[in-house]
Amino acid sequence: MKQESSIYHQSKSAIELEHDIVEKAKKNVRDFAPIYKKYHAPILQFVYLRLDDKDLAIDVAQQVFLKAIENLQKYEFRGLPFSSWLYRIAINELNQLFRKNKKMRTINLNESITSDLIHEMEDEEFALHKERLAIILKKISAAEFQLIEMRFFEKRPFVEIGELLDITENNAKVKTYRVIQKLKILFKAEAV
Repeated sequence: MKQESSIYHQSKSAIELEHDIVEKAKKNVRDFAPIYKKYHAPILQFVYLRLDDKDLAIDVAQQVFLKAIENLQKYEFRGLPFSSWLYRIAINELNQLFRKNKKMRTINLNESITSDLIHEMEDEEFALHKERLAIILKKISAAEFQLIEMRFFEKRPFVEIGELLDITENNAKVKTYRVIQKLKILFKAEAV
């Protein structure tokens, strides 16, 4: 398995330092500024990749931070970066937007994303027909796509995926590999 890289892999001291900042922000909202500065760009990018509309992405990202500040007192430190909680809020905001506006989800594929996913599917035939991948990804459910997106597009470790989706790390692995199996089946069916 490839070495995983993510904001999640911060050193323990960095996570604890961030926790201290969050605790200060709970007492005085002005102390939230360092967190906002650190995570605004990544959250905006996360949202933009799913919407492909800059103005709407800015609005949703702002809503994420507004909800974070409004609910900061409810935040509980679980040994994970504060960003996991912010991404969970972002996912909820995006899902609410998609339900409300029936907006189609945007799929932004690049060479490294398709290569990683095809490598995981472990079949030479997939590498020859990468263009079919976008078509097949549109055939899976939003929940299934979200797993693929987090694992292969964002390179998140399973423990963080589990935290974001409020499931166990093992459940995140099982669900992700089930989606990969489904993609293999859809890929072969598309070839017929």
